[in-house]
Amino acid sequence: MSQITIEFPDKSKKQFSNGTTGMEIAKSISEGLAKAVVAMQLDGKLMDLLTPIEKSGKIKLLKDNDTEALEVLRHSTSHVLAEAVLSFYPKAKLAIGPSIKDGFYYDFDVSKPFTPEDLKKFEKKMLELIKKDEKFSRKELTKKEALKMFKDNKYKVELIKELPDKEKITIYSDGKFTDLCAGPHVPSTGRIKALKLLKTAGAYWRGNEKNKMLQRIYGISFPEKKQLQNYLTQIEEAKKRDHVKLGKELDLFSVQKEAPGFPFIHPNGFGLWESLQRFIVDELLKRDYKFIRTPLILNKELWVKSGHWDHYKENMYFTKLDEEEFAVKPMNCPGCVLYYNTKRRSYRELPLRIAELGLVHRHERSGVLHGTFRVRKFTQDDAHIFCTPEQIESEVLDLIELVDFIFKAVGFEKYTVELSTKPEKAMGSEKIWNISTKALENALKKSKLDYKINEGDGAFYGPKIDFHVIDSLGRPWQLSTIQVDMSMPEKLGAYYIGEDDKKHVPVMIHRAIFGSLERFIGILTEHYAGAFPTWLAPIQAIILNVNSRNEKFAKKAKQQLLNEGIRADLDLRSESIGKKVRDAQLQKIPYMLTVGDKEEKSNTVTIRNRNGKLSKPVKIENFVKTIKKEIFSKNKNLTSF
Repeated sequence: MSQITIEFPDKSKKQFSNGTTGMEIAKSISEGLAKAVVAMQLDGKLMDLLTPIEKSGKIKLLKDNDTEALEVLRHSTSHVLAEAVLSFYPKAKLAIGPSIKDGFYYDFDVSKPFTPEDLKKFEKKMLELIKKDEKFSRKELTKKEALKMFKDNKYKVELIKELPDKEKITIYSDGKFTDLCAGPHVPSTGRIKALKLLKTAGAYWRGNEKNKMLQRIYGISFPEKKQLQNYLTQIEEAKKRDHVKLGKELDLFSVQKEAPGFPFIHPNGFGLWESLQRFIVDELLKRDYKFIRTPLILNKELWVKSGHWDHYKENMYFTKLDEEEFAVKPMNCPGCVLYYNTKRRSYRELPLRIAELGLVHRHERSGVLHGTFRVRKFTQDDAHIFCTPEQIESEVLDLIELVDFIFKAVGFEKYTVELSTKPEKAMGSEKIWNISTKALENALKKSKLDYKINEGDGAFYGPKIDFHVIDSLGRPWQLSTIQVDMSMPEKLGAYYIGEDDKKHVPVMIHRAIFGSLERFIGILTEHYAGAFPTWLAPIQAIILNVNSRNEKFAKKAKQQLLNEGIRADLDLRSESIGKKVRDAQLQKIPYMLTVGDKEEKSNTVTIRNRNGKLSKPVKIENFVKTIKKEIFSKNKNLTSF
């Protein structure tokens, strides 16, 4: 039998017989390792330990605590779920059951929706099956054999028919249960030490509203019980921080049935919005950005030229004006190029940094709309930098520094970075893509940021860097993006006159830092649980009068704050001061200024912060001076008076 060479993470190499499995390799090292490993990566591809290795390559044996192993564990748990459901509903038809970012799910075709009671009995059955510690076995079938085996399941048949005729199709079995599956799986069900079924929901087959509605069960699993408990605790905390819940309680925004997916920003939400908008505008002006506003509706010809008509049409809205086809813009970039083209440009003008807080519309299916996270209308803090190829690196380096500065200013201290490369559906030559990708790689290396490669996830017009912030609960959120585009400017006729007095196509760097302001506000709301730092707080201070005699003085105090640019409110209700304070704390207002007879006589206010800390009476002028300093410095902590 021929030999293959396996290289381990420490660069050591070892010879094995062709067809050796990952489990056999683990056993050749030690029995202890064989008991600890869950799966393997071969040349970066995730595989189970039972798959024969038929060519030389680099291997990484994955243990429970490896991040990649969780994906395998959760996919295996979805199979145990399917087996449990069939034990109660033998006529149920299985659809698909993948692992996902936060766990796993399985879709079922059943005669009636699942209930919370169903989930409890499914979960109990799953624990019984796991206790049996049954091994996962892998078998290869021809397409004909697979179609015969699953002939009574139209969902599996549909999936099988889409596969190439000569491709080997795999099935996995554990105990008496067998399912069509590409894998990989853990060695046995006993590796699943902790699980929880979270919820059930309707889901169209393959996400298409024209297909049948299936019943989806979501779950989570871990190799240790402690990890599950930590996760469930985090879920409970996340529920308290849910931006939809807090958005209503704090009167930040609403979504009306008359405009699904188009959130209404309320006055309180606008206070937060305006703080972010003013902050980003001021910072960009310091960095020599020019601001523009472009039309919301542009004609079909532009979107055809830009490539959006071919690559993004399903996400766009359309209309007709004077019998001509138009589209509501889903992105700001083509309009920005039209602005660039309004006059002859010289290399001396570059880099030219053009910013726009642009309103865009993108179609989202009704089933995925959620608060301000998934919407059909949003404002993007967009910018497009026109530069020469030689300027790409320095501009991207500056953008990386800007992203870091903005994140830390708003309270995100940790983030991860991804470099996304050319997708399957893309425009532009291979040469252009290589130049663009190399420039981003060089900038990341010079910035000394750790990053990972996200193969094939670039925009259709160019590679990109994505930044994922980590919130106070440890959850990642994709936010900022930097994208290099060497295709769209050429398609839309953009050029500059170079030193050689000839026309050259500029590089266009797309970048957004907040991304969608609506979504960013939702993320901030959950990050701070609605208790925003003073500079961001919708209402920064509220005046509470002790009795009706102090109304005039309270109104005057509020006006003083408003005159100084402080977002202030007034509570003149005939309630006790204790109730007013509690209500203000529930609104998470940073400062409560109490005024009674004593304060009115001395022209002072008694200050209580939302954490309950009480101060002695302070002159209003001194409060104004101190809070303005806190707002200007963007301090995350409340000031002691």
